Amino acid sequence: MAKVLVSLKIFPSDVTVDLEDLKKKIEDCLPDFASVYKFEEEPVAFGLVAVIAHLLLPEDKAGGLNEVEEALKKVDGIGNLQTLTIQRV
Repeated sequence: MAKVLVSLKIFPSDVTVDLEDLKKKIEDCLPDFASVYKFEEEPVAFGLVAVIAHLLLPEDKAGGLNEVEEALKKVDGIGNLQTLTIQRV
């Protein structure tokens, strides 16, 4: 079964948010079918650093990305998120 690699840009709610703690919360909140491939950090402006989360999802899971986004929106410390890319791997 093929997988889909989704890259999300996750903006912390404040510059004081601990990014390592935020990454742990992101991993913990994901549904069982999703997994973290890797994290990257991208400076945005004025000390704010976004987390780029590369997530693996099963290709045949209908609505899987919506479930992931809804779970992430509930995480304390996340201000906003943006889907960057979706590609089959």
